[in-house]
Amino acid sequence: MAQPKTNAMRMLEKAKIAYTFHEYDHSDGAIDGVAVAKKLGEDPARVFKTLVTQGASRAFYVFVIPVAAELDLKAAARAVGEKSVAMLHVADLLKTTGYVRGGCSPVGMKKPFVTRVDDSARDKPTIYVSAGRIGAQVELAPADLLAACGGQLATLTAPGPGR
Repeated sequence: MAQPKTNAMRMLEKAKIAYTFHEYDHSDGAIDGVAVAKKLGEDPARVFKTLVTQGASRAFYVFVIPVAAELDLKAAARAVGEKSVAMLHVADLLKTTGYVRGGCSPVGMKKPFVTRVDDSARDKPTIYVSAGRIGAQVELAPADLLAACGGQLATLTAPGPGR
């Protein structure tokens, strides 16, 4: 049975960007990034999570970082030229992006937002990001992800796991 396409998958196909679709079982409720990496049998440094923030200016920003890493809010703010950024409340995620927690893709959001991808992606042949729904990931080249979401590389995490 063919998988229903997510908005992220449709956007990648429209842009003629190659990706590999991966599914994982989420019936156990474990949808955090490290659990997803384990279910995919992948190094957590290659599986990225999508975080949405709001800046002091009230603008929204998207940050894509390795699942085992923590977003450095000061570095994130610097990367987008803001005085500060704060995590978007999970209750506001769907109305802002069109995606739910655990299924938020940097590709195909309701509106294009300034997006930064952690520079640790640079040296990886492919990385995984959410395909736009829980239980689905897409694997693609970091440069293709940047092209698909209009993103740029930036240092976004403190040294530690996933770096």
